Amino acid sequence: MSRLRIGQVDYLNCLPVYHALEEGLLSLDAELVKGAPTCLNKLFLQGDLDVTPISSIEYARNMDYCLILPGLSISAKGRVSNTLFFSKLPVTELEGRNVSLAETSAASVVLLKVLFDHYYHVDVQFETLSPELDHMMAWSDGALLTGDDAMLAYQRVKEEHLPYHVTDLGEVWQEFTGEKMVYALWVVRSSDSNDRSDKIAKISNILLESKIMGLNRMPAIIAQARKQTGLPLPVIEDYFATISYDFDESCRRALLVYYDYAYKSGLIDERAKLHVWGESVE
Repeated sequence: MSRLRIGQVDYLNCLPVYHALEEGLLSLDAELVKGAPTCLNKLFLQGDLDVTPISSIEYARNMDYCLILPGLSISAKGRVSNTLFFSKLPVTELEGRNVSLAETSAASVVLLKVLFDHYYHVDVQFETLSPELDHMMAWSDGALLTGDDAMLAYQRVKEEHLPYHVTDLGEVWQEFTGEKMVYALWVVRSSDSNDRSDKIAKISNILLESKIMGLNRMPAIIAQARKQTGLPLPVIEDYFATISYDFDESCRRALLVYYDYAYKSGLIDERAKLHVWGESVE
């Protein structure tokens, strides 16, 4: 049996889940593959990863291909600090304008489009560009950035007093729906769920154990995050305080609301159901 390959989003938000594995505090007979969310989505869907965090919208688009691993997500209730929309005008004044989208996050792109359709009721023209604020704003009147790129760009906006409005999409989503936003899920290929069930169970348990260990070692993770990004300590501490890594009933409810709006906007072909590894399929 070949060695399993596990995706790891190369952003700060995954550090608590993978810290114990990277530091050798837990042993795992698998290869860790780092990349941006959209890169890992692609690798998983073409069969080059066995387990990975995947953009929550890509699960909905490929729910017959994968199962959700229990107990893990990247989510936040309201403000999240790494899913930010920068604009030259207030969002409600962007009718008919150009908006650039980072090529790195599928879930946040759909979130922004849903909010434009159902919350702001503003029609704009979208273009996907590399995640660099100056380049994006040279082309457009608004730019979506995610992950570390968003946090670093926001720090620049504050320090250089750049004339941009900054909208936290997690905060707006909560205002609109009252729900948290689930940005990513950990998934396994459905075809592996029987053939490699013992190995999948072991990896699922190790990831959960690693998450718990990481959350108990936050000072070390925060120090690593500061070294990795150069962001101020209060920014990093605040960021990790907003992120949740659980997958509970509130996450399930929030996902179904998100998928319902994505379906209404024509961004997925059907309303998704949540198929979780180890649970019976209704």
